[in-house]
Amino acid sequence: MFHKFLLFNITLLLLVNCNSQNKKDMTKHKYTNALIDETSPYLLQHAHNPVDWHAWNDETLALAKKENKLILISIGYAACHWCHVMEHESFEDTTVAKIMNQNFINIKVDREERPDVDQVYMNAVQLMTGRGGWPLNCIALPDGRPVWGGTYFPKENWISILEQLAKLYKETPEKLEGNAAKLTEGVQQDGLVILNNDKKEYTFEELDTIVSKWKQYMDTDLGGSAGAPKFPMPSNTQFLLRYAIQNGDENMLNYVNTTLTNMALGGMYDQVGGGFARYSVDAKWHIPHFEKMLYDNGQLVSLYANAYLVTKNPLYKQVVYETTAFVERELMHENGAFYSSLDADSDNAEGKLEEGAFYVWKKEELQKIIKDDFNLFADYYNINDTFKWEHETYNLHRTTTNETIAKKHELSVDELEAKIKSWKSMLLTARSKKDRPRLDDKILTSWNALMLKGYIDAYRVFGDDHFLKRALKNANFIAKVQHKEDGGLYRNFKNKKSSINAYMIDYATVIDAFISLYEVTLDEKWLQNAKNLTNYTFDHFYDDKSNMFFFTSNEDKGLIARKIEVDDDVISSSNSIMANNLFKLGHYFSNPTYAKNANQMLHNVKGKISEYGGRASNWLFLYANYLGDFYEVAIVGDDAKQKLKEINQKYIPNKLIVGSTTDSKMPLLEYKYKKGVTTIYVCIDGACQLPVNETAKALEQMNTKF
Repeated sequence: MFHKFLLFNITLLLLVNCNSQNKKDMTKHKYTNALIDETSPYLLQHAHNPVDWHAWNDETLALAKKENKLILISIGYAACHWCHVMEHESFEDTTVAKIMNQNFINIKVDREERPDVDQVYMNAVQLMTGRGGWPLNCIALPDGRPVWGGTYFPKENWISILEQLAKLYKETPEKLEGNAAKLTEGVQQDGLVILNNDKKEYTFEELDTIVSKWKQYMDTDLGGSAGAPKFPMPSNTQFLLRYAIQNGDENMLNYVNTTLTNMALGGMYDQVGGGFARYSVDAKWHIPHFEKMLYDNGQLVSLYANAYLVTKNPLYKQVVYETTAFVERELMHENGAFYSSLDADSDNAEGKLEEGAFYVWKKEELQKIIKDDFNLFADYYNINDTFKWEHETYNLHRTTTNETIAKKHELSVDELEAKIKSWKSMLLTARSKKDRPRLDDKILTSWNALMLKGYIDAYRVFGDDHFLKRALKNANFIAKVQHKEDGGLYRNFKNKKSSINAYMIDYATVIDAFISLYEVTLDEKWLQNAKNLTNYTFDHFYDDKSNMFFFTSNEDKGLIARKIEVDDDVISSSNSIMANNLFKLGHYFSNPTYAKNANQMLHNVKGKISEYGGRASNWLFLYANYLGDFYEVAIVGDDAKQKLKEINQKYIPNKLIVGSTTDSKMPLLEYKYKKGVTTIYVCIDGACQLPVNETAKALEQMNTKF
């Protein structure tokens, strides 16, 4: 309904990039603006634009009101291509900068540092245009209310737009005022969650219907969603894996395995160094958009670990080990925290910035490196004209299994795998001599929590102490460094300083990770930390009217709307993660308030999740907890950790673990400890079956058919 307020009808381009730059490299420049004092690599990249950029803060917003100027809000992130294009075309141009500086207060926003700002103005642009993406450019009145917006614009279009908006504001500001009032109302009303007072009811039939409707969007031949581009959607695949197993649905399990296998064999997965790029631009998982994000890789480690538990597919184990190796090699700070991303772009052999230059190879390069094995290598990684990419280069990917290639070339699988290991080592060494993609070295709490959970899940499945060591170091970083004196969290860490008040997504993901860490260590401090953070969110984020959680704290000001996030995307929504947390914490602490709230949150979004399961997969994971039995597995005694490891060798998504090697006052453990004996109790809502001492018998009590 807001399209009539558009001044221009311009094709909006999705997706992204902006290369980051370190402050120490910026020594001699003709222009310097206020962004030079920021820590975000994305903001620092723009610190020497002729545009008089400011960061989003109270002082900048006050300046707009004082000078009575329109605000130009430009939002992007460091690993994004089209942001970089627009910077080069427009923000580095003095003619454009003159128009912007004379007529606007110009604000640059790193969407990863300030998802709250991005959320509001992305919502506004989507209401106006029906589309969104980055760079996101939105014009607002001095009080922050949006009047117009879009994504990428070529230079001449951008100049025309700015001149017309500036003229309109000077000559007929009431027109913009009218747009702002209606658009702001739309932003404030969009996505509102209403308390659902209908009878709470969850059924297998309803869940089956949701999944059935979802199937029309699935690519059963190649995996993932139908068409292109293809994004890895970890939450979607996690739920569908559970659904397939618990429903005995072989077709769905085949779809999940097709997705995971093609992602792992494809070019979106870094066949040399491990780790996943952001997405595949084609339908066959061949050519990625080459940026690598921490949040993707953390969640995909969890997903592949769980999938290995079900299938015992060695490819999935390989993905977990290679991806964590990539993260540790290229995204890990010495304090155990993890950086945010690697850019898609780097300099090619001619010194020109090019997407994917670090990852792709010319045939002649590969022949020189691989030598006598090149024909075998070329067959394995599809180095042929059919798969040639831009500039006579190849992006390594696979289309068949090791067994097939080994048989074709009359090798044993072990012989082939030894060669592959050698190839990867040589290629990694050769690649290290190339110009590296730029690193976004800010550390974000929620993204670290997702990677933390990846390490926890890897340890749970594979029992490798290395994964637990990494998990504990990262968890202690979050618990100590990112913890505020008032009991809350910081969002960001950079240059040895924590900053930015955390958002609901930070709390939800950290609580989730701490619960998971408790379940593999049985160290109650992690569960208590989770509970303390949960209580903090009730004090600062909770909406009494809807029983949901706002994205921003009640201490955060300056936005035109306080949003409630419910749609699951590449990262699940803060409310769906929190509802799952409350479900578990309600069991752990026998807390009816937590349990009731989790149920109400799910009930509030039932109508939305029934429309399209692909935007509600983490809600559906919770939905499945209310169907059939949900097990509380209590393990007490000297050998509790060993029994726990045995239980963890089975994929049982409808359970939680509670345990202790000593006496404990936790509700699910109280009065269960007996010295010299290790006992397993399988309970449902606190009512336990007969205690057993053998893991196999406990698994029988849980009716595990998988």
